Amino acid sequence: LQQNSAAPLLKWRFSVTAPIYSSPVTDGEAIYTGTCDSSFYAVDILSGKLKWSFKTAGQIRSTALLHGTHIYFISGDGKLYCVSKEGKLIWAFAGKEKKYDFADYHQSSPIINNGTLYAGMGDGNLYALQAGSGQVLWKFKTGGPIHNTTVTDGSTIYFGSFDGYVYGVGINTHTARWKFKTVGHNYFPKGEVQGNPALINNTVVVGARDYNVYALDKEKGFARWNKAYTRGWVLSASSRDSMLYLAGADERILTAIHTQTGIEKWKRTMELLMFGRPAFATDMLYMGTTMGKLHAIDINTGEDKWVFATDGYTQNHLKFFKEDDSYRDDIYAVITSDEAFLAAQEKIGGIFSTPLLYNNLLLFTSTEGAIYCLKVSD
Repeated sequence: LQQNSAAPLLKWRFSVTAPIYSSPVTDGEAIYTGTCDSSFYAVDILSGKLKWSFKTAGQIRSTALLHGTHIYFISGDGKLYCVSKEGKLIWAFAGKEKKYDFADYHQSSPIINNGTLYAGMGDGNLYALQAGSGQVLWKFKTGGPIHNTTVTDGSTIYFGSFDGYVYGVGINTHTARWKFKTVGHNYFPKGEVQGNPALINNTVVVGARDYNVYALDKEKGFARWNKAYTRGWVLSASSRDSMLYLAGADERILTAIHTQTGIEKWKRTMELLMFGRPAFATDMLYMGTTMGKLHAIDINTGEDKWVFATDGYTQNHLKFFKEDDSYRDDIYAVITSDEAFLAAQEKIGGIFSTPLLYNNLLLFTSTEGAIYCLKVSD
């Protein structure tokens, strides 16, 4: 923790025995998140004490949806679960899940619109379910896993698939109004669409594995613009007011862009990869990196106000990195594969999720298997 007047206080930390890729959600009383130990947890927001846990048969990498008294999430066992806020099963829909590869970090997170639940799954289907009963109303088939979270304008559902297409599917027609094919890349010729789409005015913004971010016309599906990167994926896109925020993975750059003009307001480097989205306050945003650091960033300048480090970072980052967070000189002897690199990020408490700001509490999950609750000043 970099000490200054605005530095946060650690209120509590809750630990499990496996990584957490899901983002936390809250109803103001409890924090809810799934974990890679196959359990879904409810933790008291004030004390950090366990309220209940619910066991599934697969890793939970889906961020939950809270709606009324129900909680919806997907598990690696291929089921979409609906449980009560007391942790009791209401229903479970059996689809099929699979991980595409080691870097397929998240499952889809359900959304709800007019009593219908929408969620993509690893079997390539977008499912529309009756939210109260879990009955399938219709489904739409793609050619690859759907592991991003859909968005809707009320008449069309927008999402991407690992088949390399972005889809706009009519809620009433259950058919594609349009589909857009990504360009593809030498290393990723399919151009798998892994990023969560953001709906900004009349534009769907989404990142793919082909190093491109696409801004697609929501009515026709053509590209209004695309932004090509050189070092890797930019899968995190989010908007606030008139600004678009793009977070690069291998690019390690966080950028604020005026949505109307495409002109950059600011751009800054980060110490490692970013796969979650920012949490926004009035004049701040909070962004985690897979180095195990959470940044509080001035929304107008892009400069750090403070940086909080996970316990995993404090204890383990020198096993892989130098003091300045650059790679050790012998890094290729220490990390010998992509899977080993992911294991290193888990060991240093990498943040693959989106932080949650609730009143003056800032909560986030890390892949060391922890939920952190920080008390932040206004």
